[in-house]
This record gives sequence, structure tokens and C-alpha cells, in this order.
Amino acid sequence: MKNQSDTAVDSTNHQVTRKVSVAIIGAGTAGQNAFRQASKIKDDVVIINEGFWTTTCVTVGCMPSKLLIAAADRAHDANHSAEFGIHTTVQIDGKQVMGRVRDERSHFESYLEEQVDSWPDHKKIAGHAHINKQGMIEVNDEVIEAEKIIVATGSSPFIPEGWADKLGDTLLTSDTVFELPDLPKSMAVVGAGAIGLELAQAFNRLGVDVTLFNRVKKVAGLKDPDISNKAIDCLSRELMMHLGSKINDVGVQTAEGNKGSLAFIDYEDSAGETQQWQGEYVLVATGRRNNIDELGVENLGVVLDEKNRPKDLSKKTGQIGDLNVFIVGDANANIPLLHVASDEGFSAGNMVCDNKDAAYIRPPAVPFSIVFCSPQIVNVGMSLPEIQQDPELEYVIGRVSFDNQGRSRVMGVNCGLLHIYGCKKTDRILGASMVGPDAEYIGHILAMAITNDLSIKAMLDTPFYHPTILEGLRTALRDVQYKMEIPFQSQDTQKDNS
Repeated sequence: MKNQSDTAVDSTNHQVTRKVSVAIIGAGTAGQNAFRQASKIKDDVVIINEGFWTTTCVTVGCMPSKLLIAAADRAHDANHSAEFGIHTTVQIDGKQVMGRVRDERSHFESYLEEQVDSWPDHKKIAGHAHINKQGMIEVNDEVIEAEKIIVATGSSPFIPEGWADKLGDTLLTSDTVFELPDLPKSMAVVGAGAIGLELAQAFNRLGVDVTLFNRVKKVAGLKDPDISNKAIDCLSRELMMHLGSKINDVGVQTAEGNKGSLAFIDYEDSAGETQQWQGEYVLVATGRRNNIDELGVENLGVVLDEKNRPKDLSKKTGQIGDLNVFIVGDANANIPLLHVASDEGFSAGNMVCDNKDAAYIRPPAVPFSIVFCSPQIVNVGMSLPEIQQDPELEYVIGRVSFDNQGRSRVMGVNCGLLHIYGCKKTDRILGASMVGPDAEYIGHILAMAITNDLSIKAMLDTPFYHPTILEGLRTALRDVQYKMEIPFQSQDTQKDNS
């Protein structure tokens, strides 16, 4: 896309080698969806990509992490079966564990690779794209003039300044950890967000000596203090966590007895005492940042804020102001979730080709997040602070503990707490936060209820089969109903522990 209509050469005076209607930079979830949709309408579409031609989710995110968690859960169940009268000795083959993660990951990748292989070769360009001052794309030996550009370059793990040099080969991220040929003996995980929690617990359950660090006394970004404290209580029963710790330095030093080298972390614990951790690896899980720094989008008139987020971003289309530039998926740092990236790519692929009817992103009906640790953590709808900041909202909190909930206790997974935030004026659910068993399913039910504007009464009119963990949801809904003092409220307010 040119900023100057008469410009036909790039900044280095190389002739334009190709003119296209649409150029897509990045071939992850958003980029692939954009390419497929744009290609249905326009023939002169190209997609440029640096690195693997699959997706973050399949290669370094959702799928390999869930494969690791699946192995970890098997090991945990076997190691904690004595209470059921099942006694066994577990042997964990680290090479086989990591081998299966990569083998199954390759299986999922193969479907994406088959799709990419079906695309015409002349429409695929492997290389690093840079947008020059004339608004044209330089990649390899080509200079491409595009009428419209879709940026879908994804994100990468954030590494604190200087840590890569100090830690060297002992540094791991979610992009590299699944390449370990074997399970290490010890590991520090820095960051207690979704990625940090999931991987820390999984490796710990697989026999790795794991220590989790986080600068605040919270996990998973939980904003409801009671749910956060309960999550810490449940997770700390098996996982060593230093919450509220301050890391002062990291590095590598000679191990005691001159037996090789170990990574170290110098930190202050929550009491202000100076401590040091030593181990084989440091897994940095301090979040991800969008890959937009070296792309040159500023030459297209795109303005970024101090966190590299594009200003003037339309959350309905991904378009930047009135520019013929669309930034979608993790690259726009809006909502870094796969299903959102998919919708944004689909929308942009239609928008650039003036297919307006299909060019609007389906906004998430309700904010919804899941952390796949055990117990699981779920947030749905408005958070407690958001509700408390709105003076117009009269709300109640319906509660249920899973510590003595019937089916949870039967299964030996009885640690958890659910809060449902109900609106007294509307008899509707504003949001919910939970740590507990089957949270992913309870979260989906609550998200569906909010999306479809179901009342508390309507939800309680639906069946809850006995004995299931989902009966805990009914108990919390009854608590909401009771606290709202609704006339049709049943007086049965006893905890549903049967």
C-alpha cells in the first residue's frame, strides 16, 4: 500500500516486482483465515510468513501444553490413588512423555501443513517482511505493492531485559520448552498467569522439582480476592510457590562441587528476606508481546502506544482508522485468544475485498477465560471490581464451596470455590469467578446463560442431574436467588452436599 500515489519504486530504488490487491503478513490462525477468505474473492492475494506455517496454538501453545497436562494428570492420579485403596508404583519416562507431546503436536500440525501445501506456491512467500517508507513490502528479493495489507504477525514470549544473555541455554519459554528431549530434574517458573500455572503444575506432577515465582500475591490474574486466595490454597498443596517475591538478578553459576553449571535466581521473598534458588532451567512465563516492532507499520501511518498496541483500532473489523491496513489476531494485542484471532482473520479477509456482509467480527458475547490447571480457574462476564465500580449496579454474590460438595468429594477433587455475581434489578448474572473441578464446563454454562439473557429462575428451572459436580452450580444459583429476596425463592438454602 503506497502513501504516495506516484511512487513506483522502493526506498532503495529497487523496482516493484509484484502488485497485488491484498498482502497478508503472518500465517497463524488469523493470517490463514484472512488468506482463505480473501482468496475466495480476489485472485491476486499473497501471504508472507517468517517461521513455521502452522499456528501458535498448535505448535507452541494450546495443544502441546494440553498434551503435557494430560500426561501430568495421568501421573498425578496414579500417584494419589492410595486414598481409594489403590496402591501402585509409578515410573515416569521423561523422554517418552516429551516424545508424545511432539508426536501428537505433529499430528495436529499435519492438518494445517496439508492446507498450506494446497495453496498455490506463487501466493506463498517465506521470509521476513518489512514495510518501507513508500508503504511497500520488502521481502527477500521482492518489493510488493499492495492495495490493502493485513498484519497478522502474532506474538512472542516476553523476556525481561538482559535475562536471555544472563541465562543462556538455561532459559526456557513456552516457545522452546516443548523441545526438551527429556524431563529436567529442576525448574523455576517465573510468572503465575495461565501459561506459568499450567506448565509449572504439569512439570511438577511429572516429577520435576518446580518452584513458581510471581511478583504479586495472586495467581491467574484473579480479581476476586476470595477466589484468588482459594486458588492459592488449592494449588499450594502440591506446588511450591513464592508469591509476592521480587527477583533481583538471574544468571548461571558453577554448581557445588564443580559439577557443571546451574541457573540461579536471587530474590526477596514476601517477607523481604534475601534468598537464592538454583536449578537446571528457568522457564519465563511473564506474558507475550505482539510481533510488530520490526515490521515498519509506522510507514503506513499506523500509530502504536507505549505497549505496541495500535491506536485507532476498530474492534469490529480490525481496521486502523480509515487506512487500508488491518491488524488482527495477537498482533493487535486486543484479545489474544485463538477463537478471537480466527474471527478477526475471517472478518479482515472479507473486509479488504469489500464483502461487507461478512466483514464484521462477532464480538465475544461475554468475556470468558479458562486456566487448565487443577483445579481449573474460570472467569466469565464482568469481574468483581468492574461491578463494584458501577454505582448503578445492585449486586449479590452467590457462593458455593466444593470442599464438601458430594460428587467432588467422591472423586477426590474437592477443593474449590464459585462466586456468581447476580444483578438484583434484572435477575440476571453479571459475571462469575471460580476455582474448582469441572470449572471449564460450569464456565461454559454460565457464559451461555449470560449470552442468552437467562434469568436466575430460568437457570434453576433446568435439570441438574444427581450426583454431579454441576450440582454445585445449582447451589450457587440458589444462593444468588435467596440473597435477591425474590418471591419465588425456595426456602431450601442448605448447602447441596448430596
